Amino acid sequence: MPTTTADPFPDTPARPIAAAIAAVIRHGQVLLVQRANPPDAGQWGFPGGKIEAGETISDAALRELLEETGVAAEALCVFTAVDAYERDESGGLCRHFILIAVLCRWTAGEPIAGDDALEARWVQLADLDGPDLALSLDVSGVARQAADLVRELRA
Repeated sequence: MPTTTADPFPDTPARPIAAAIAAVIRHGQVLLVQRANPPDAGQWGFPGGKIEAGETISDAALRELLEETGVAAEALCVFTAVDAYERDESGGLCRHFILIAVLCRWTAGEPIAGDDALEARWVQLADLDGPDLALSLDVSGVARQAADLVRELRA
């Protein structure tokens, strides 16, 4: 008779949570959402979320993209990963996410906020460093990496 053992570290700060983010670049713009939930509630970032058991990274990115924005896309490749932390009021670690970025090619739809997004819209790459958007950590750098990769793929 097989025995099962409980995970000694269930979804705690000691174990990072894998999540996928969709980087969609179109006509010099990047698709961003204003997050409704932690981490980074109220800030702008890529559509994304936790990878479900048995789901590929690319499938998770495309699912979250559709759920949060109504935009459909084709996954091209994984191109980077970044860390995101949810902290309590005293600065203690609540959760650690590893955000795996998937470059996606837009295929249909215009952004409409859904699921856990407050707003969804195309943002000019040139506007990422301006004062008008409160961006999550690394969004500008990841967006530029994605745009550079798009240019390389077209060449």
